[in-house]
Amino acid sequence: MERLNVEFAAEGGVTLAGWLFLPNGIQGRLPAISMAHGYAGIKEQGLEPFAKAFADAGFVVLLHDHRGFGASGGDLRHDVDPWRQIADWRRAISFLESRPEVDPDRIGIWGTSYAGGHVLVLGATDRRVKAVVSQVPTISGYEQGLRRIPPDGIPKLEELFSEDERGQLAGFPPRRQAIVSDDPSIAASYRTTDAISFYTQPVPRGAWENNVTVRSTRSARMYEPGTWVGRVSPTPLLMVVAMNDTITVTDLALTAYERALQPKRLMTIPGGHFDPYLGQFPAASTAAVAWFKEHLNSKGES
Repeated sequence: MERLNVEFAAEGGVTLAGWLFLPNGIQGRLPAISMAHGYAGIKEQGLEPFAKAFADAGFVVLLHDHRGFGASGGDLRHDVDPWRQIADWRRAISFLESRPEVDPDRIGIWGTSYAGGHVLVLGATDRRVKAVVSQVPTISGYEQGLRRIPPDGIPKLEELFSEDERGQLAGFPPRRQAIVSDDPSIAASYRTTDAISFYTQPVPRGAWENNVTVRSTRSARMYEPGTWVGRVSPTPLLMVVAMNDTITVTDLALTAYERALQPKRLMTIPGGHFDPYLGQFPAASTAAVAWFKEHLNSKGES
């Protein structure tokens, strides 16, 4: 396959950057897959193997960085606004439509973790999308927050949000916190050993930093992509769920899957939130490839 560095324009004059994977021996227009990372992640953090698996299966693949992250533009770095990311993702789909190698009537989307929630929203609201794979998805920011933050920690968190808002009124930039840390005295999004290992994996120098805006946490706690799951149909939905997921929480994903309408399929894998990228990668990637092959078939095929 060939991997190209590409750029395309998003709203507000921001340029989004990504990798375009082209299968060898392209003849005619091919089905395509648009994919992106989850919360505060970049394309170099565990996603290229999925993109290569899809390209090996004959799909054109666009893997882009969210604005403010990785190679993408955006003056405010490391700020996670889920609705802004979804709007940008629509531009990624439009970019794929414009490529001469791509059949615009056969585009699927793949998202993981936070972006696993994004693809539920996109699948429900953008009918250009013909197949959806949602891996270990965020379903309810509110419910996840109840599981991950002890009740006695909520007042401190709410005060952090308030101080950030007051500071911005006074002209200060948005406050920041760590993405991962095992130091309880440091505000951080994740503290588990597997999360720290995943986010701090080796990437090119300067590609990723261990910080995110505090308001990103507020946005995450307000984000409820699971409310859209029943509206994805008639677009086919595959949901990949880790059975011991304490990040996006297994039972929330299983309950959301029950609310989804046909056509749908559930793929469960052993392990926790980060296992689809690691030991369970063969199972997760094979299921996704099969789903896209089934539903991004040639025009006129049944």
